Amino acid sequence: MKRAAAALMDLHRDLPSLQAFRYAAGLSQDQAAARYNEVAGHQTSLGGTTINAWETWARVRGTGSPPPFSSLLILATAYGRGPLSVSDEDIAPGDLVAEAYERLPPEDQLSLRHLAASRPPTQRAEHGANPTPPPAGTGNTIGADFSLSVPTVRDGNPSIRVFSLPNPEPGQLLDLTWATFGLGIERLARQIKNLGRRLDVDICFGINEAGLVMATFLASAQFGGCAIGYLKCNKVRDDIAIDDASFFPAARVAPTIVICDFEVKHADVVGFIAREVRDRYPDAELYFAVFGAMTKGSDLRVESFEDLTGARIMLAADFAAVFIAATMGPPGIEPPLELR
Repeated sequence: MKRAAAALMDLHRDLPSLQAFRYAAGLSQDQAAARYNEVAGHQTSLGGTTINAWETWARVRGTGSPPPFSSLLILATAYGRGPLSVSDEDIAPGDLVAEAYERLPPEDQLSLRHLAASRPPTQRAEHGANPTPPPAGTGNTIGADFSLSVPTVRDGNPSIRVFSLPNPEPGQLLDLTWATFGLGIERLARQIKNLGRRLDVDICFGINEAGLVMATFLASAQFGGCAIGYLKCNKVRDDIAIDDASFFPAARVAPTIVICDFEVKHADVVGFIAREVRDRYPDAELYFAVFGAMTKGSDLRVESFEDLTGARIMLAADFAAVFIAATMGPPGIEPPLELR
């Protein structure tokens, strides 16, 4: 069921997970409602219109109504029974609202987090194979996960979910694992999906190699395989220059462009890049996606966007919206394989 739902969402980028799991279970909305009532011991009389309202909420911001936590528990069991109601797959309620989690009421978000923390860390064996637990000590420590209001488009969703990256060795660069790097890219993709409107991107630029990796994944996963650009930056004394190895794809008039950077500290690299991109693509609408943003204080769980060292830089660049995966402290973070 999980693989089928994931495959459906890969094929149809705008399909919310709540609807994908119903499709994977082979149920119409009315049938899903009947299965729901069956799981609830027929103590409920849910109809297909309620299923429709929940899926509309997951698909379009500002419409429909969110499913309450109790209903997500029942739906997870209902869809886990499969098309013929004879399966018994363990589906987490949080999986049903993965991309819309941040729009749930705070109480339901808290309930889902507590439920996820209490679930045993085991994997079900598939096709007779023995589950293999991941090796210990292979990832970075992920700190607080919190909401942050960032600059965004008109009538867009300013609230994003950010995680912190505490450094166990202060004064040293924090070397990221591929797992943490992937987690950050997934977080950026979720923020973009929850912007409040569909983002049709013409070019996704990556600043240097780490940014290029980010741009490649986001272009494939979120932007329908749009053109990928490369911005190689060289430091010239106290200045920055664009290397001839950079690549600027052709684009329509007034394109929509996303710029990806690995981290934002004090230097105005992104401001310089924004000016260069606007010179080459007049009237372009620019968006900015950054993996790590440095904080001004020692507390990585910041209260506002202004608590980031690069806040003024990003504001001055006049981006249509900003996406941030994680916060970090000085001296910063190092991407896997020391990608520059």
